[in-house]
Amino acid sequence: MGSAVTVGEMYASLARRMPYHAGALSEPDAVEVPATMLADPAALPAQLDACARLYGSAKPQVLGTVWWYSASSVLVAPAVEGLAATGVAFDPALAAIRLVQRADGRLIGARSSAVLAEDPDGERLGERLGGALASAIEAIAAGSGAAPAALWAIATDSIANRLLWAGNALGDVPRVTALASWVTEAIERYSGHRLPEPRYVEVAGQTFIRRASCCLIYQATAGDKCVSCPRQRPQDRQHRLVAAARRF
Repeated sequence: MGSAVTVGEMYASLARRMPYHAGALSEPDAVEVPATMLADPAALPAQLDACARLYGSAKPQVLGTVWWYSASSVLVAPAVEGLAATGVAFDPALAAIRLVQRADGRLIGARSSAVLAEDPDGERLGERLGGALASAIEAIAAGSGAAPAALWAIATDSIANRLLWAGNALGDVPRVTALASWVTEAIERYSGHRLPEPRYVEVAGQTFIRRASCCLIYQATAGDKCVSCPRQRPQDRQHRLVAAARRF
């Protein structure tokens, strides 16, 4: 697609190629909220309370991390899904994004109101996505006590995970997952914010993210760590990934 593509044309293309993209997701009890709420310190306490009701009481920094793990995945989705499917990214600026939120506080979808102009070097994407992530991370870190470095690592994993999902949906995992490094490098180059290198690993014929971050949800739920959690022995993670791959 060229730089003159409209938002409607972009979403029509996504609907044909990726029917379950983030912009198509909604539910009867869900409402749209502006993505600027992610950078609003006054909005964070309600989100942390919602996390506590959903997952269990925990320290604010744990709940802030759990909230960002979910929110960042939804926030980055329009830009990276559009890029994967069409070669053109939706505008990821907070002011351009509307989030779809359930009554219980969970975010399930997102749509952008604009398309970035032709951006071969990723300058616009890097600057705007980096700015959106930075604004949200600053507010969440200040309001919850979560470490900014940990929140940036989560952002990397969210980008990598969304691209892995898109690659599977499009039937082109190698090409699409290769975009993860391109996106994070554009963020670093044009926004000045540092992210860990996104990584993938092949296990039993399936591609998984080699995560740089931990969602900390196990600390709130007192449950098991995620299959790919980096906070476990490498051999345990490998064993669990093999078991997960065999279920595909």
